[in-house]
This record gives sequence, structure tokens and C-alpha cells, in this order.
Amino acid sequence: MRPLVVVGDALLDVDLVGTASRLTPDAPVPVVEDVERRERPGGAALAAVIAAAQTSRPVVLVAPMADDDGADRLRALLAGRVRLVEIPATGGTAVKQRVRVGDHSVARIDSGAPTAGLGALPEEARAVLRDAAAVLVADYGRGTTASAEVREALAAAGGPVVWDPHPRGADPVPSTRLVTPNGAEAARVAAVDVEGDGLAAVGARAEALIRRWGVGAVAVTLGARGALLSYGEGAPMVVPAVPVTGGDPCGAGDSFAAAAALLLADGAVTGEAVAGAVAAASAFVGRGGATAWDAGRPDAPAPNVIAEPGVDSVIARVRAAGGVVVATGGCFDLIHPGHVATLRAARGLGDCLVVCINSDASVRRLKGPSRPLVTAADRARVLEALEFVDAVVVFDEDTPAEVLDRLRPDVWAKGGDYAGADLPEAAVLRTWGGQAVVLPYLDGHSTTALVERSRT
Repeated sequence: MRPLVVVGDALLDVDLVGTASRLTPDAPVPVVEDVERRERPGGAALAAVIAAAQTSRPVVLVAPMADDDGADRLRALLAGRVRLVEIPATGGTAVKQRVRVGDHSVARIDSGAPTAGLGALPEEARAVLRDAAAVLVADYGRGTTASAEVREALAAAGGPVVWDPHPRGADPVPSTRLVTPNGAEAARVAAVDVEGDGLAAVGARAEALIRRWGVGAVAVTLGARGALLSYGEGAPMVVPAVPVTGGDPCGAGDSFAAAAALLLADGAVTGEAVAGAVAAASAFVGRGGATAWDAGRPDAPAPNVIAEPGVDSVIARVRAAGGVVVATGGCFDLIHPGHVATLRAARGLGDCLVVCINSDASVRRLKGPSRPLVTAADRARVLEALEFVDAVVVFDEDTPAEVLDRLRPDVWAKGGDYAGADLPEAAVLRTWGGQAVVLPYLDGHSTTALVERSRT
């Protein structure tokens, strides 16, 4: 299988995580105590690791590497995750240290030379670029993308190029398929007289960048607002992001660019790649962002539960405030007034509502080979759009017992067609003190009845 090749500046990121309960007597700054040091790959190295966690495709990192302790620690972090092709470099490894108290950054301390001195590009690097299914350029402004040899090899790459730019970095090579600046980067680089961060201003900047760089498309990432994709003419495409509660946004841009490159490697068109990248970045932040960089290795067992990004954060937030977590479940194949009434009533029992829905395979086992009529992904999207639904979880078993054991809601609510029955989930809820309840049912509505009427 042809590899995804990541080219760019490899950094060493360090989180110094501690607690703070007082200020120093000489300045209004916190005293951070009980500090724990956590190291991870940064820059292009983080982008490569994120990509490797998302695919079975080989991932190769081509990056300058110095001969110092920081580079040795970075090599150890990458070992077994991605293949490293080193460009000889001087100037020292860039180390970025964040001082954090809980989930909040207090300060960042950067060290290392601002620009690496590059040696000759190895033939091995040229070879992997020629054979690449796609290339991701992760530019962190340290000189890699300004090298004439690197740019020549990128222009001759065997697959589409995605370029994640930096204000201090070089312009993308003209053959680049997609450039992915964030909103601030686009505003800083685009020479266009527009103000604000509305969609009209972002679209104008994207068009200006396409003209300036001569690239195929620009996707401006907008954080929680998603991304705007422009081809330089016509109406741009805007992809909203899935709302995520909590999470660390550090590394979200790397996750976005890595996902877009992987999708292009698999044959997606640019619009499909950007839409998938927005979803991947939201999921990345929901899982904890860069701080959870090693939680999704390809050799890890696949989870049996697929959760909306941020479901754990939603539950944690409610519990931290002393609130009540409510869950309900079902196939929800065609959303009808009966479903809406039950979901609204369930949300009224607590402070958040998690909806557990059967996967497509589970629905087929329960309802027959002609069901579901709507895929799990689309059912989840419809449910997420309801204002009284806070999160959606898809489970593959015939019953939600396993997902309930993971989420441990305070209340499990089902529609009134179960009135008087001993809910099978009740025994599971009792193991942690939860309560199963039945809600009034809006009579005359069912998916099966709707299907039967459509056939007559």
C-alpha cells in the first residue's frame, strides 16, 4: 500500500501539568506545584502520529533532525508509530513547553533555534515522495519548506499535496491540491482589504490566497465554526463542526490536515476530504486533543461503542455540577412525533440526555434484512440536531447493556409501550444505583406502522 508522507518541522512538545491554589507574594501569578512532565511529538511529528492512528496505510515522516537530546527523545516517541526519514540538520531541536494547571495553559516556554540548518535531502526521502499516495506538508516556520531540494521533491510527489501553512513558512508549491490555514493565518497572509471574521471576509481571503499561491483550493479552518472551502470562484462550501464540550484544541489543525490528506489518498474529492476532516478534528478535540495523542494507536483494540465527540465531556460537566445524567435508547429508524415526545420528556428528567442508538447491523438482527431505512450515521445526525439531545452513542450489541455500563447514567428512560414491563436494562442500572423509568407514550406512532402504510 502506498504511504502517506508527512513533510515538515518536527518538534518536541512538553506539558508540565500541576496544581495551583495560591499566588506568589511578589506578583499576581499562580504557584504551580506537584508538576508532572508529559512529552509528545509536536509539529509535523504530531501530524504524522495522528495520521498513523487513523489509518492502516503506512505513514512516513520526512523531517530535519538534529543531533541532541531533544531529537533522541523525539525519535523514541515516534518509534513503532511512523517510519522516520531524517534530513540532517543543525540548530537544535525545537522544544515547546506548556505550563498547565488542570486543563488550562498558564504559560508556554519555547527553546531551540528559530531556523534549522538543513543538509542535503536524502534519496530515500525523494523516493518515498515519488511513491506517496498523498503528501501532508506540516510547516512550522523553521525552514524546511524553504529548501529548494524539498520544494523540488514536493512538486514531483506521486499523490495530491495538502499544505498546512505557517505565517513564517514558505508559500505552498503551485501543484498543491489543498492548503489549510486557520482563520488568523489566512487574515495575516492574505493581502486583501477586508475586516472581521464573518464568512464573507473569510471567503475573500481564501480567494486571495488561491490567486497568490496558484493552488487548487484553500480550506480556512474556523475552530468550533468548522471550515470554509474555496476553489477561487463561485460560492464557497462551509462545513459546520460538530459541537464539542471541553477538550484540548491543541493539535486540532494537525488532525484536520492529516484527515484531509488521508481521504485524498483514498480517492476522495476535495470537498469530501474537507467535510471528513472537520468531523475528524472535532472527534480529536473531543477525545482530549494532543494530550491524548497516544490513545488511538492502530494496534489498539477497536472500541465497540462509537460516541459523538464530547459525550464523555458532557457527562463529566453535568456530574461536576451535581446534575442528573439521563439516557434513552432505541433504533430511531424514522424519527416521528412519538420519538420526539419521548426524547423531550426524557430530557426533562435531568440535566443532559444521551441517546443510545442501535448500529445498522444491530437493527438488521432485530428488525430484519430490510431495516434500517436510514443509516446509523444519518440517524445520529438527525438526533444531534434536536435541541433536547446532548449526545448520541451508537452501539453494536442487541441490547444497550454494555454502553450503559460505560456511561452509567442516573436515569434510563423508555417510551410507554413498555409500561408495566420489567425493563431488561433495569438490572444493569441497579448495579450503580441508577433508575429505569417508563415515560408516557404518544399513541398511534411507530416506525413499523409508517413503513407498512407506505407499502399500501
